[in-house]
Amino acid sequence: MNLLVVGAGTMGRWFAASIADPDSEFAFADTDFDVATAAADALDGRAVSLDTDDRFDGVCLAVPISTVETAVAEHAPKAERAIIDVTGDMTAPIEAMGTHAANRERLSLHPLFAPENAPGRVAVVADATGPVTDTVRERLAERNTLFETTPEEHARAMRTVQVRAHAAVMAYALAGEAVPEAFETPISGPLDSLAEQVLSGSPEIYAEIQDTFEGAKAVATAAERIAEADKAEFETLYREARDAMDGR
Repeated sequence: MNLLVVGAGTMGRWFAASIADPDSEFAFADTDFDVATAAADALDGRAVSLDTDDRFDGVCLAVPISTVETAVAEHAPKAERAIIDVTGDMTAPIEAMGTHAANRERLSLHPLFAPENAPGRVAVVADATGPVTDTVRERLAERNTLFETTPEEHARAMRTVQVRAHAAVMAYALAGEAVPEAFETPISGPLDSLAEQVLSGSPEIYAEIQDTFEGAKAVATAAERIAEADKAEFETLYREARDAMDGR
């Protein structure tokens, strides 16, 4: 199986490394040819230009969410059998694949972790299956937990597990003040750790997530309700929040 990975950053490298075996061949393409070369050297592959005329069993797109539709249109013709994405969105890639790769296997993957935290859980939309995408899923499942979803369910989930979670943690980081470590509580300590984890990532990637999925305004609305509540209303909101958590 020979695959082209478009986007030779950490996610593209994770994908290739996760499914590699002695019979696999990888080519990497990137807007920065030096990045593609480094990925190829690390995984015993080869670097190619983005406009290569080569054809591959499959093409995997590890590109920013905002560019995935254009990338599908540009690179789908290079895939003889399958096209895959690991962008983090599932709606736009699946729609674009259906348009530009209607007669090929189509698979959207969303690893719910940063590559440095692998292995972990991987959301899967298997839009059109076959030997290449089956092999990819089998190899990923050797070290990760895969579960199937739909683009619609995925988008709903991302509103909470990514957009609202990130917004809430960033708001805490922006609103908090420096205090002596001795004052750390069982709540503030884990929040500080979460903030550090979120803020150790890429601003560009987090911005893409916020721009793609809705949800952040709900956090602002909830915070405003809490900030404006009197004692009795706060108690009501506390119970409402507890009930909401019990219902998840």
